[in-house]
Amino acid sequence: MLDDSLFDDPARLADVDSGGLLRLAALSGAQVRAALETASEARLDDLADGRPRAVVLLARPGVGPAVCSLLGALAGPRCPVPMVIAEAVPAWVGALDVVFAHTDDVGDAVLAESVSVACRRGATVVLAVPADGPVAAAGAGRAKVLPPRIPVPPALSFAHVFAAGLSTLGALGLLRFDAEHLADVLDREAERAHPNHESLINPAKSLALRLADRTPLLWGLDPVSTAVAAHGAFALGCHAGVPCEVADYPQAVTERALHRAAAAVGSEADLFADPEDAPGALLRAFLVSLRHDAHGEAIERGAVRDLPSADLVTPGESVSDDAVLRSAALAARFDLAAVYLGLAAGTLNGPGWPALAMH
Repeated sequence: MLDDSLFDDPARLADVDSGGLLRLAALSGAQVRAALETASEARLDDLADGRPRAVVLLARPGVGPAVCSLLGALAGPRCPVPMVIAEAVPAWVGALDVVFAHTDDVGDAVLAESVSVACRRGATVVLAVPADGPVAAAGAGRAKVLPPRIPVPPALSFAHVFAAGLSTLGALGLLRFDAEHLADVLDREAERAHPNHESLINPAKSLALRLADRTPLLWGLDPVSTAVAAHGAFALGCHAGVPCEVADYPQAVTERALHRAAAAVGSEADLFADPEDAPGALLRAFLVSLRHDAHGEAIERGAVRDLPSADLVTPGESVSDDAVLRSAALAARFDLAAVYLGLAAGTLNGPGWPALAMH
């Protein structure tokens, strides 16, 4: 059962959070700065020597699939080179291609084989993985390895992998971002989510409360927002044991029965409805919106008009109108909200959790 009184009791929160997960979840800014240092040491700037034929993003289990989807969405349809997201290196990969990969499992045999193949064929390979293990060894002397320097559980490594991927695309001239500004934005998001801040002014606690007690439908209003929603679902699964449906909103609209059920229940309405009488009462629709330009605002207005009962999840006006910054801030908020929800629901305090958290 959810103990929501925990959210506004910092002393109890500290006692329950025996693994220090809230502190670790607040290190996104530090992860970004560390990733930028390792990118510099790995001489990622060398990638600027020529435009690749294609960029392959290898999405292995963990935070990787959402990060790869987000990088692809940020690069957008106007990206001057093909960007391919795959689980293993394609058969056609060669010396003109760049391969970026991350894994939570340093012994990932599929990725190790992909790295070996890509390196043998002369592709440029960038790995956001620890320096030890079969994956790093597969690219030894040939791959550019960006190991994490801020020790956090794999489920909280989004910022490291995202910054490594951004640095790779930035070095290739495919995506622009202000690295220091990104780290500062994540620091501010962590400060706003500090355990001492009450739920009314703490965006992570507020989001956690809204996500509690219902099955969330995380519907992104554009490809970037949908990728962030996918990370949110991953975070909720890792920390809070909450299952989610993730879809882009146009796809969700075609799921007519589910869309009608979500529309029938307001965010705060029917709190005491009998689920047997109103199955929709078990659902809560969330419109995830980056709203980083005029087009995004128009899409948001249309979705809110069509589904006025949904909760709108945005980074807020405090984050500038930059898709990279806004997506990172909202991903960090989902991480923090999931940890808060897990602590309040007891899903982070089971036997063996502290021992497993850092592996």
